Amino acid sequence: METGLPRPAWLCLCWALRLAAGGAPPNLLLMLMDDMGWGDLGAFGEPSEETPNLDQMAAEGMLFPNFYTANPLCSPSRAALLTGRLPIRNGFYTTNAHARNAYTPQEIVGGIPDSELLLPELLKKAGYVNKIIGKWHLGHRPQFHPLKHGFDEWFGSPNCHFGPYNNKDFPNLPVYRDQEMIGRYYEDFKIDLKTGEANLTQTYLKEALDFINRQQASQQPFFLYWAIDATHAPVYASKDFLGTSRRGLYGDAVREIDDSIGKILKHLQKLGISKNTFVFFTSDNGAALISAPTQGGSNGPFLCGKQTTFEGGMREPAIAWWPGRIPAGQVSHQLGSVMDLFTTSLLLAGLQPPDDRQIDGIDLLPAVLQGKLIDRPIFYYRGNEMMAVRVGLYKAHYWTWSNSWEEYSKGIDFCPGQNISGVTTHTQEEHTLLPLLFHLGRDPGEKYPVRFASPEYEAVMKRISPIVDQHKATLVPGEPQLNVCDRAIMNWAPPGCEKLGKCLKSPTSNPTKCFWPH
Repeated sequence: METGLPRPAWLCLCWALRLAAGGAPPNLLLMLMDDMGWGDLGAFGEPSEETPNLDQMAAEGMLFPNFYTANPLCSPSRAALLTGRLPIRNGFYTTNAHARNAYTPQEIVGGIPDSELLLPELLKKAGYVNKIIGKWHLGHRPQFHPLKHGFDEWFGSPNCHFGPYNNKDFPNLPVYRDQEMIGRYYEDFKIDLKTGEANLTQTYLKEALDFINRQQASQQPFFLYWAIDATHAPVYASKDFLGTSRRGLYGDAVREIDDSIGKILKHLQKLGISKNTFVFFTSDNGAALISAPTQGGSNGPFLCGKQTTFEGGMREPAIAWWPGRIPAGQVSHQLGSVMDLFTTSLLLAGLQPPDDRQIDGIDLLPAVLQGKLIDRPIFYYRGNEMMAVRVGLYKAHYWTWSNSWEEYSKGIDFCPGQNISGVTTHTQEEHTLLPLLFHLGRDPGEKYPVRFASPEYEAVMKRISPIVDQHKATLVPGEPQLNVCDRAIMNWAPPGCEKLGKCLKSPTSNPTKCFWPH
């Protein structure tokens, strides 16, 4: 595992932090947004000035303008965060077609394999109490649930808040309290699609504050994974926030999230535990431009959005906050990844990452606490294909594809207003012999490829090619989990449905290959 520091150095740093905190490991709070774009925060240049709490968080902590997800879609990116491993390794991909995005709709048969070690499972060894609030998305069948993989508590749903359904063709999605459902979206947890009104963000805020209070009272370290989904279409906000943004309903949702984050951080300070709580804010993938502007966000200067491996699909807003530990007002140009949160969290807890498997996440503590820059590549995967790689300021595309002409002709456009000839292609174009090379410092929008015949191209590719060759030569893909679908295993009768009288009759089982158009 590459960490950027010799093994004894990062272990010493980790233990020094624990000693400085009185021997107790810090609390860990990871805030993962859903489809929120790099350009949605004032700290990243959004002009409406509607994220004052996140901007203050950045001013008091460290901003990461070069932070990436591991996949341009929700489920694989979440699997990567919690395992520290690329989706191609942990099984969150499909082989049904080349370079296709896949996720966990409620007809998916697969989920997170038992062979994968998740962050909360490992944190238990250091005495952590673990809770997930919000969207799980790593499999909805009971064997895949969060409490089977290290979490002690769960309030939220295994899937996104799509619907409403008629409970005949598709069941409405369940909301869980720990191991049992307590209702369904649109029935017991209302979302008004006409107005966008829903109280879910307020409920998720209350759940977070209550959990923090209980753990503070018990003096136990905690890991809180706050994975809320108000900015995923259909976006929603509570009544007090509706109509308050200059950005429409999506902006209303962002404003409520910002307000909630401000209340959580202030609560940590009020309880006197902010200096012993490491907080990290980021998003699961880029803004869904297909839903913009009313139901989607902004990726700033970057190309395209969710579903693509262009910068707009995979570069994320990211802020680290730890008063008294992280110097205020810092900007780190470290290339970071959601997978790094796995490794960094373990080291903060005084634990070593597993050594029996390839871990892709690196230790961010040298960057966060000492301002160091660690040389590492960023790999951009779409399904079973490595589409691109970033090394330093350069990004090389080995494949390009936005989506198919067939899907594009239906109005599905992942790059609205951003057509770049030969780059945002609607057929899968292979460039492995002569990768398209971009300098992301001069050209963050990936508009101007470096000329093939230039000395710059030759010199840079001499550096990048061996990194890619080594990665591919040593890659051992996991068993793909996102190949098989079956309507019979949808959320017809989740655990706890009997108590509520909400069990539904399932259709006859008929497993088929899932169809992934993108």
